Amino acid sequence: MEGSLTSIINLIFGPQHPALHEPELFRFKVEGEIVVKAEPRIGYVHRGIEKLFEKNTYIKGIYLSERICGICNVAHTVCYCQVVENVMNIEPPPRAKYLRAVVHELNRIHSHLLLLGVAAEELGFDTLFMLIWRDRELVMDLIELITGNRVMSAFNTIGGVRRDVNAETIEKVLKVLPKLEERVKYYRKVFEEDPTIRKRTVDVGILPRRDAIRYCVVGPMARGSAVDVDIRRDIPYAAYDEIPFNVIVRDECDVWARLMVRVDEVLESINIVRYALEHLPSGQIRLPLKRSAPPGEAISRVEAPRGELLYHLVSKGGITPYRLKVRTPTLANLLAASKLFEGHTIADIPAILVSIDPCFACTDRVTLVDVKSGKSTKVSLRELARRGRE
Repeated sequence: MEGSLTSIINLIFGPQHPALHEPELFRFKVEGEIVVKAEPRIGYVHRGIEKLFEKNTYIKGIYLSERICGICNVAHTVCYCQVVENVMNIEPPPRAKYLRAVVHELNRIHSHLLLLGVAAEELGFDTLFMLIWRDRELVMDLIELITGNRVMSAFNTIGGVRRDVNAETIEKVLKVLPKLEERVKYYRKVFEEDPTIRKRTVDVGILPRRDAIRYCVVGPMARGSAVDVDIRRDIPYAAYDEIPFNVIVRDECDVWARLMVRVDEVLESINIVRYALEHLPSGQIRLPLKRSAPPGEAISRVEAPRGELLYHLVSKGGITPYRLKVRTPTLANLLAASKLFEGHTIADIPAILVSIDPCFACTDRVTLVDVKSGKSTKVSLRELARRGRE
């Protein structure tokens, strides 16, 4: 307890908590029922993955990258394969680019539906949670149909993709999409009209556009605060320069807006998958495998379900990277997250937290290395933000 007349209590939220699907800790300073300050404490699931990249070949790095985050594993393998391809100076075939976009968007749909279901659960709407996750199984079945796996797809490889699709597979996918689209439109109506959802989300956790820009937030969190940004459109990769789609932006800047962005993005992703399969180019799906990279440096950026994902690769030649740095969306969004809780009640914490859609497994693998001494160092979140701005 702090202070003499006013009672400010430290409310510890985590590292194990029903609202946290991964081990993480938030320290909330509360006065009565009102949150005065929020402090995230990251690092509970740090696995040293960036260091492991340096010890493994480029081929093994594919499997390592998708294990940074199981939910958005396709985004990680796309980003990883692209950065290696940039260093190796190779261009995947057009058919491979379209197939990457297809699986990438199916991965986005499954991630968004998972989050929307969790949001319903945190708001106390258990029936909606079960319905959304039931229909998410349609997407998981499609991912398994195309890639051979439900979660860890192992679909992308350096120079293209591992598996092709035939006419029968395309027909099966296109037959499922209308059913999924119909269900998502129903959920959109529920999120728009249900009084309980609106009461718990409208004007809660407001992140004004100027603050979203100031804190450099990314993904649905940025687009829910009227920041019109999407790597798929702004810096096209895979086949996004040929596939038409809309970037979903809302200006309400609250929890409800961030959830609605994801609902509408699911509908857009369905359209992207449909267009890509209907306009799938013919030809090969991958180039002959290269195991060694020349000296060089490259970056790759993709629009993961949670926002901009960046890989930075430094090669000194050979079959292993000299250095690989991964900057995940949650790291960018956590810097703004603390401000969202201030002034709201304890009961609002789960709704605000779920609207951020944090992935701590993605985030907890940051190591700073002094280039001159080669020694690693620990820094605070504030210091990390300052270095990022510099």
